[in-house]
Amino acid sequence: MSWLSRRTVLRGAIGGAAVGVSLPLLDCFLDNNGKALAATGQRIPVRFGTWVWGCGFIPEKWIPASVGSEYLMPADLAPLEPYRDKLALFSGFDVKLDGVANKPHITGCLGLRTGIPVPNEDVKAPTLDVLIGQAIGKDTRFRSLEVSTCGLKKSYSYHAAGSPNPSETSPAMLYRRIFGEGFQDPNTLDFQPDTRIMARRSVLSAITDDRQKLMRTVGASDRQRLDEYFTSVRQIEQQLDLQLQPPAPVEGFTRPASPEGDGAGSEMGQVMTTHRIMADLLAKALQVNQTRVFNVLFSDTASNLRREGETTTHHTLTHEEPVDASLGYQKEHSYFATESMVAWKEFLDALDAIPEGDGTLLDNCLVLAHSDCSIAKSHAVEGIPTMIAGNAGGAVRTGYHLAGKGDSIARLGLSVQQALGVQVERWGQLSMETNRTVTELVA
Repeated sequence: MSWLSRRTVLRGAIGGAAVGVSLPLLDCFLDNNGKALAATGQRIPVRFGTWVWGCGFIPEKWIPASVGSEYLMPADLAPLEPYRDKLALFSGFDVKLDGVANKPHITGCLGLRTGIPVPNEDVKAPTLDVLIGQAIGKDTRFRSLEVSTCGLKKSYSYHAAGSPNPSETSPAMLYRRIFGEGFQDPNTLDFQPDTRIMARRSVLSAITDDRQKLMRTVGASDRQRLDEYFTSVRQIEQQLDLQLQPPAPVEGFTRPASPEGDGAGSEMGQVMTTHRIMADLLAKALQVNQTRVFNVLFSDTASNLRREGETTTHHTLTHEEPVDASLGYQKEHSYFATESMVAWKEFLDALDAIPEGDGTLLDNCLVLAHSDCSIAKSHAVEGIPTMIAGNAGGAVRTGYHLAGKGDSIARLGLSVQQALGVQVERWGQLSMETNRTVTELVA
């Protein structure tokens, strides 16, 4: 019954006249927990996102002393106490190297996101966010949205090897992309399809109609490239089709004001401000179904963050700063690790501030937060700190700390994909390959 939706109309004819009968609210319009409708009667979608911070953590300030639900929040996680029940913490899960050289700040991040030990950015794509987007992101204007709040146009979302999805670094540009030309306010009463979009749709349809003829005239390698191209064309067509239909009303939505400034810069205070603005814009975009998949880069994996008035970056400190004898760790590095968790909390604030159904937008998200390494000074890819926030409308369980004890971190990637409807039984390669779901996570 996948063809049924709340908008389905049974059509027929009486005496030569067309008639339509709308459907009542049926159980099949609800999710397994019976709470998938917003006040408008529309099914509440599930969203997936990633949130990345660079240069790892201070283990004694991040890893809880106990597992399960009764753990105490260590110092760096203390700001997240309000979200204890909406978080799952994962420690002790590893990226396996299998003899592949560990390329600092790349292997851990992309290994986690692909399930493959990778030596460089020529990653065997796609990354897990793209795989999930293929399952949940087809009915939105944007296939995904990528943002970088530290001024670097970087992304760890890959459709193909060597081709990361580009990030927006400017709040003003992000606003124009989402809420500028082409945005359809869901609560407007005078929807008018954009004739320019109609023309673009016609052109793309014509291209698609000639596909078979072209495919017969080229070799195998070109057919593969063309197949990838036409898949992208079909995705664009689907996105344009959505813009030719009036969007469903969204209760409580107001179009945000355009922010000022370009947001470029790596000074911590400026990055925190940029991050808050972009988090709010992204939350609004999710609220009105502009996308269901997103990737946030708070700081590059080789973190370029710096204190106000300083030139030494966070990354440099992880290598050059001596360990404080009384503390047992690098004090300045610790500052950036702590502030990263404050920023993560503020990102959750933006999602949790938007009511949705009988909960909040955060409740209908699954956000995977992770770094690129555990101990930055040694670039260790064992025990990469990882968190999940939100329960995807009831698809995952939260409210606990789980220790991986050296298991492949691909178990998390596999479990997240399964929870969000990707039809996958095994994921990863070599010793990272696994068919072991994290049963504590998947509801």
